[in-house]
Amino acid sequence: MNCFDILAQTTTTATGTAEEGIVPIQAIWEQITSIQSIPEALTFLSFGTICLFYGWRVFKILVVINFGLAGLVLGMEIVKRINGLDNELAGGLICMGLLAVLSVPLMRWAISILGAVAGAIITSGAWYASGLTEHYIWAGALVGFVAGGMISFIVFRVAVMLFTSLWGSGLVVVGALALLNLFPKTSTDVENLVLNHKWFISAALIVPTAIGVLIQNQFVKKSKDWNI
Repeated sequence: MNCFDILAQTTTTATGTAEEGIVPIQAIWEQITSIQSIPEALTFLSFGTICLFYGWRVFKILVVINFGLAGLVLGMEIVKRINGLDNELAGGLICMGLLAVLSVPLMRWAISILGAVAGAIITSGAWYASGLTEHYIWAGALVGFVAGGMISFIVFRVAVMLFTSLWGSGLVVVGALALLNLFPKTSTDVENLVLNHKWFISAALIVPTAIGVLIQNQFVKKSKDWNI
């Protein structure tokens, strides 16, 4: 599961004057509840923690994984939309391999794109947490995308720390909430926080991301042999 894939999904609720639902909170909750064992939840927590604090060490692998997953989704969608073609998996795998391979020689561009996407997710999350209309959440996302892209092109190190911290934060949040959901005493409270409090998911994602960026920055400063 990739935090970028979860937040990229959208749902629409069409009612007269009702506000259009954009943020897929129900899909996020379904992902959390799909984890049915403690070892699986701890696996999410473990890998998330590594990405959160040591993403600067494994960022190249994470770039390839992200672009590979993006290629899989993109390829399947393209094949799905082409009349007469029904082998979505093959198209997805081809596109996955293509984007994963291209991300290696174009690593700096790939990092800049992921930094911009991370910025968009963070600002759209802040928009949602503030209780502003979901119908225009794209405006908040656009601000973060532009800001994240500009910072990424100017200081690549920031882009690396930003997207790896967000990646790790997403895994940690899903793992932690899934773990709490497995216990009857806390499952009801977790469900209530996720589904009924707009600020919760955004805060749970943004706060660890900020902490991860700060910690990674300290590690990078002390590592003389690290370079992008």
